[in-house]
Formats: sequence, structure tokens, C-alpha cells
Amino acid sequence: MHHTGHRSVHPTPGPPGDVSRCLVASLLRRILPSRPRDLESAPESATVAPYAEPYEGGSGRVGVLLCHGFTGSPRSMRPWADHLVRSGFRVSLPRLPGHGTSWQELNRTAWTDWYAEADRAFGALRAECDQVFVAGLSMGGALGLRLAEQHGDGVAGLVLVNPAVNITDPRMRILRVLCRVQPSIGAIGNDMARPGMDEGAYDRTPLVALYSQTRMWADIRRNLARVDQPLLVYHSRVDHVVDPSSLAIIKAGVSSTDATYVTLERSYHVATLDHDAEDIFTGSAEFFARAKD
Repeated sequence: MHHTGHRSVHPTPGPPGDVSRCLVASLLRRILPSRPRDLESAPESATVAPYAEPYEGGSGRVGVLLCHGFTGSPRSMRPWADHLVRSGFRVSLPRLPGHGTSWQELNRTAWTDWYAEADRAFGALRAECDQVFVAGLSMGGALGLRLAEQHGDGVAGLVLVNPAVNITDPRMRILRVLCRVQPSIGAIGNDMARPGMDEGAYDRTPLVALYSQTRMWADIRRNLARVDQPLLVYHSRVDHVVDPSSLAIIKAGVSSTDATYVTLERSYHVATLDHDAEDIFTGSAEFFARAKD
């Protein structure tokens, strides 16, 4: 019997290209794992390497928060922390979640976890100090910029070493998909000209976490104009991890009228452990002393 008044339950096929895209999307949903964990859930615990333990020291009324880089650890910042303590500052050097344990654990964390820990440490310093400065290496510099964006005058000034807010590598364009089929790539750590140094970084770069970092960069870039605090940026002429686009974006985006950019001629990316480390330590201490007056 022929029935009228009812639409066919079979959708009309679209152009061949649309059909192909639907088939690919359906296949990807079947074979690709879902996001490893929700951004708001706590990272899983793992054994922390002895060199990666967080550090707090000093008893001055001026505090400095130090933030290490992506896949790195507090080891890359500890000599800087010790110098600042000797210079009379109160220092906090937290271990960012997922770092100092395993790259697999880092893949189970997100940028919101890293920022939350930096923000917690910043708040603890604020409770103990009259002023708090923020200093960071690479991704730690990005965290410092976001703290400055969010806390305004609460951040007395910033010192950034080879800060990362962008990477122009074309592979970054497919990172969102790549990280779902390939959990890691080769290491980016220990980029130093000085022989025999070790920052305590992972031997692999976790791609899910790296993709999350790119989301943080986008958030920071959108709000760079909020950064108007005194700013000191050290950047290596030769850096095999962060390309020059990050420095250009920061220079063009921040509103700081007191901004100094220093080129490091003898160091690579992890300059806090490289040939120019002492210049960074003494220069930052002088910057904090001047900016607090």
C-alpha cells in the first residue's frame, strides 16, 4: 500500500566531497581516543624526581615567583632562585603539574593545571610579601604574562627568558589531530651551548600537552595589551626551541612603557643554565630592586 504525507527517512546524499568528509570524520571518531581527561580534573599522581622538587627560600618582603618551562623542571631555575635568595628576595619555585615525573603524566595534564599551580604559588607569595615579581623561562614566561594579564598591578614586574607564545612550525597546524594518533615526538629539552648541563627535561615531547599549551598561547596573545608592568626580556640569538615569532608578538602586543630587551649571544634556549646565566641572575636582581622603588 502506498502511503502519502510522510517524508523519507533516508537523507539525500550530498556531493561526493561531503560524503567523503563524513566517512573520514566517522572513522576518526572510531579509531581516535577521546581527550585523555577533562581540563578541570586533577592530574594523576606519579613519583617526582629528586631534582624536580619545588623550592621556597628567603624571607624578604619582596617576592619573586619563578616558573620553569614545558617538559622541564625546577632544576632549570634553581641556580637563579639561589642567587635571588642571596640577594635578599623571598623566592617560590613550584613544580608545574605533570613535570618532573614522566612525559606520559604530562600528557594527562592541561595548561589550566599549570597555570593554576603558578597562580597558587603567586597568591601564597602575595600573602607574605609587599610586592611580587614574576620570572619565567619559555612556557614559564608565558605563564608570567598571563599572571600579569589577570592580576594587573598585583604583579610588580616581569622578567622573561626566551618566552614562548607561538611556534611557526607548520606541523603545529595539524597538532590537534596528530596528538590523538601519536602521543609524543622527540625531546626539546637541554638546548644549551654550555656542555655538561642538564635541565631535567623529558626525553620525549608529549603532544596532547603541547596542543593544550597552544590553547594557552592563544589566550595570552588575545590579552597582551593588558600587560603594562615593567618588563625585562632576555632572548637568545640562537634558540633551537622557540622561534623569533614569540618575541615579535610580545614586543608588538604588550603595553609596558618600561620594557627592555636583551640579546644573549652565548646561550641557547635554556639560558638560565647556559653561558649567560650569571648575567640573567644579576640583571634580574637589579631590575627587581629598581622596579620596587
